[in-house]
Amino acid sequence: MRVLVIDDDVELCSLLKEFLEREGFDVTCEHDGRAGLNRALQAPPDLMVLDLMLPGMDGFSVLRKLRQQSRVPVLMLTARGQDEDRIVGLDLGADDYLPKPFNARELLARIRAVLRRSDARMPAPAKLEVNGVVIDPGTRQVFLDRKPVEVTTLEFDILEMLMRSAGRVLSRDALMESMYNRKATPFDRSIDMHVSHLRKKLETNRALIKTVRGVGYQFCRNSEDEVAV
Repeated sequence: MRVLVIDDDVELCSLLKEFLEREGFDVTCEHDGRAGLNRALQAPPDLMVLDLMLPGMDGFSVLRKLRQQSRVPVLMLTARGQDEDRIVGLDLGADDYLPKPFNARELLARIRAVLRRSDARMPAPAKLEVNGVVIDPGTRQVFLDRKPVEVTTLEFDILEMLMRSAGRVLSRDALMESMYNRKATPFDRSIDMHVSHLRKKLETNRALIKTVRGVGYQFCRNSEDEVAV
């Protein structure tokens, strides 16, 4: 699935691109309204994430001109959350509207919902297997050595992030921002608590989640990762 993000916030676009690509999307970013419209018309994406306040051409104008030629699904993304703006955007043909600041997982859920409503064909998320652990993002099931493991919603989300970054250290800040949309504080131990619970459920005969002191956590791909310092 191809997603076009049109937003003049370069840092936000970079974060969204990284997050959505981990979820299996092909993401392109434009930072100017006119350039974004041209790209959308020349190479139509499966969905567009469109900011309202843009240089060159504002989001309403982009949407108005887009709807003259295309029915590509559009999710409006803006810092202006007034009801009037939402109504105008929806009247112009937007499929959904999400005000900033937002949680990345809510954006993902809304993108998937818009795609379902537009009858876009979403491929089923592939199962992921690392070091004897299998997760199924579609059913949110976890298996250890082919045996089912019961995990909570947050535990599954953390485990999926760790497994998709297997072999690399994932910082506590990255986990906190993904789970709670905020950075970790020195006294916030919620991520550590969830990781501790995951360890008790998964690490029966080997170390799978390694703590890197002062940084974060690493999901071990194999025995070499388990003993590496």
